Amino acid sequence: MTAADSGPPRILTLDIVRGVAVMGILAMNIVGFGLPFQAYMNPAALGAPETADMISWALSFVVVDGKMRGLFSFLFGASILLVIQRADASGRSGAAIHYRRMGWLLVFGLLHFYLVWFGDILVGYALIGMLAYLFRNKEPRALIAWACGLLLVQFLIFLAMSAGTMVLEQQAAAPGAPAETVRQWQDLQRMFGALSGAELDKVLNLFRGSYPDIVGHRLSEQGAKPFSGLPMFGWETLAYMLLGMAALKTGFLTGAWADRDYRRIMLIGFGIGVPAYALLAWAYARSGFSMPMTFAYVMAATVPFRPLMILATASLIILLTRGGGGLTARIAAAGRAAFTNYLGTSIVLTTFFYGYGFGYFGTMGRAELWMVVIAMWALMLAWSKPWLERYQYGPFEWLWRTLARWQVQPLRRALPA
Repeated sequence: MTAADSGPPRILTLDIVRGVAVMGILAMNIVGFGLPFQAYMNPAALGAPETADMISWALSFVVVDGKMRGLFSFLFGASILLVIQRADASGRSGAAIHYRRMGWLLVFGLLHFYLVWFGDILVGYALIGMLAYLFRNKEPRALIAWACGLLLVQFLIFLAMSAGTMVLEQQAAAPGAPAETVRQWQDLQRMFGALSGAELDKVLNLFRGSYPDIVGHRLSEQGAKPFSGLPMFGWETLAYMLLGMAALKTGFLTGAWADRDYRRIMLIGFGIGVPAYALLAWAYARSGFSMPMTFAYVMAATVPFRPLMILATASLIILLTRGGGGLTARIAAAGRAAFTNYLGTSIVLTTFFYGYGFGYFGTMGRAELWMVVIAMWALMLAWSKPWLERYQYGPFEWLWRTLARWQVQPLRRALPA
């Protein structure tokens, strides 16, 4: 299939920021690929961490954790709005195209979760993206107001979870505690606390085992997981999508603002966010990474500061890439093929870590995992640009677009005369 390039021109700044975001997400997801789930938020989940691993956790917590996922959500909201606006402008139904896209994204997400990796975010994005459509025509001020309200709800949910966990810990430790209370506390510890002994061996044996065993466990033990977490965690994601819409409408995400405005956002965001995150990291470490403090410091207390860090990070990316260049072009290409890079990373890294592939699960510390991250970044930057010089879309982008339009889309670029 060969066709001339068609359609409206791409917004380069969006591609660049999306490229950094999809690469940055890997810097946190790598822990979920290579280590038990409990280690994602708790650096002491597998025992006292080495100094290098502590430094790696602290840097990730302050700079990466939640910020890249949030930035990706910003871009997703902006992309939703662009697709709808362009469809409506061309005389097609923006609603029909949007909901078909979200429907097929849901299918991709479910396949990704059950057959590839448990850390999927596409199911949540698809379902929340369906809600985001309702906000498409709101003015930026209204979008920001709605986002702030949603973030407040998210903060209160996490705060309630934190308080409930502290109460449960005290009740379970009390003399003569009911067996059901003790069981609930133990279940919570297994989900978010430190792993050792038989529990650790069980997790290691599972992910070092066969593909049918891993998929079977996901289907039998985690069947509802793609949906069950949305009432607890989806508020923040929708807030970021709405902020992404507002950022597109105001020109922030298109690079239309003056440099001094981006610098102001960057200084305010980092000036408040970095010290706040550093203080939370210190307090969490001082608590001995206790499980109740995971809810308090890692989940609840970060909610008010994360949007500032996301906006500051986006501002920094825009400022640093104003002049273009070879690396910037490659990052933009990685952003254009973000869907393929996201799914492709899961396929490559589960093969690398899980037992049906090379079996490195649980053998590397946090600091060592950065070697894998850098290798995958290099792969993203290496393949995306040459591919998109020959083809109009990444492989999974093309498949998603073809399914959503129910018509085979032209893939190969037309050769110059």
